Formats: sequence, structure tokens, C-alpha cells
Amino acid sequence: MAERKVLVKYYPPDFDPDKLYKAKKLRDMVPKKEQSEGKKKGVSVRMMLPMSVRCKTCGEFMKIGTKFNMRKATVEDEDYLGIAIYRFHWKCKRCSGELTMKTDPKNSDYVCEFGATRNYEPWRDQRCAETAKAAVRKLEEQNDILKSLENKTYDSKREMEILDNLEEVRHLNKRHANVNHEDMIEASRKQYMQSLQEDVLQKDAKEQFSKLRRKREEMMEQDAIFERKEEDDEKKCNQWCSQTQSKVLAGQYLKDLLCS
Repeated sequence: MAERKVLVKYYPPDFDPDKLYKAKKLRDMVPKKEQSEGKKKGVSVRMMLPMSVRCKTCGEFMKIGTKFNMRKATVEDEDYLGIAIYRFHWKCKRCSGELTMKTDPKNSDYVCEFGATRNYEPWRDQRCAETAKAAVRKLEEQNDILKSLENKTYDSKREMEILDNLEEVRHLNKRHANVNHEDMIEASRKQYMQSLQEDVLQKDAKEQFSKLRRKREEMMEQDAIFERKEEDDEKKCNQWCSQTQSKVLAGQYLKDLLCS
């Protein structure tokens, strides 16, 4: 690997840098006729498509950003305010058909010239509609003074609304800028601790209530058991009294029989 990376070049003893030709001198050495033919033929460039196009020959779609080896040439006898217009030639990647496009300095865009059509782009229609609307408005303002005054009033009202919205946004940003984050963190921590304490108190209250409820239920059960015992004792007592009363009556009856 180290042998291939030559960092030191060899210069012979008779090397004279003044004898080297510069690029301009080399270009001047080429005849004018050959230079003009080279300009007409074009220069090969590596370029990406600035728009999505479709080939007219095979119907192949080529999206924006696809790289091609193009031939660039200057369009003769055609310019815009002194700005040169260039033509680009390239071939379709499917059928190898010849495709061309030109620069459009007026609209800062490109125009398909031959062999391809540009795909539909909604933003272009929107821009054309905006320009047409501006032209119509300008024409109306030139012919009608009241219309121009109405448009100016509407524009001023719209600017006032925009300024009010901007002022509100600035006020909000100023409020947010003056916020102390440490205080916010401390307030949120206090709020969290308070919520935890409330949860603990609620839990303790629920436990106490459940304990009281269990005690009350136990007391009610004990009262019910005591009442049942009293009822049983009363029944037994009544039964014993009735038995003893029947025995006493039977003894008196026997005595009366024996005495008679």
C-alpha cells in the first residue's frame, strides 16, 4: 500500500516551470473555427434532472434528481436580457431516445423542448394563479381609484392583524423567557409531595373506616347471639314453669280425690 502512494514527485534537473503553457494559451492556440464547432457541439456534464419528465417515445417516467450524462450547448440568437440560454441533451434510460430541455431565466426554471413532457406540478399552477391575480388587481387599480383605495385599506387591515399576532407571540415568548425553571421544578415537587400526602391520608382513612366497620359488625353479631341466648333461656323458663304448674294441679286433684 505504501509503495503506491507517492508523495514526492521527481523533477528532472533541466525542468523549467516558465516553459509550461497556461490554459488560456492552450485555448488561444486552438483555431477559432474549431472553438466555435466545439461550442456548437456542446460540453459533456453530469447533471440531475431539475423536474420530473416523461418520455414521449416509450412513456418512461424520470423523476426529479435522476442523474444523467448530458451535453450542454449555448442556444444561438436567443437570450433574455443579455443572459445566455443553454440547451441540455440527454438520452432516455429505457429507449435511449434523444431528449432536450432549455433554461428559462425569465421564470428561473427549465422548459422541456423535445422528446419529453413535464409532469403535472400543482405548485406551478398556484404560482401562475397568483401572478394572474396580481396582474388583474394591478389593472383594476389603474382603471378604478375606489378599487385601489379599497385594496389598500384591506392590505393595511391585514398588516395590522399580522402585527397584532406578532406582538402576542412576542409577549408569550417574553413570558416564557422570564420563567425560572428551578422554581417550576420546586413547585411541581411540592405539588407531587402534597398529592402523595393526600393519597396517604385517604388510604389511612379508608383503613380506619374499614376497621370501625368490622368492629361494628362484630358487635352486632355479639348482640344477636346474646338476644338468641336470652330468647332460649326465656323459652326454657316458661316451659319449666308450665311443667311445675301442671304438677301442682295434679297433686291438688289427687288430694281432693282422697279427701272425698
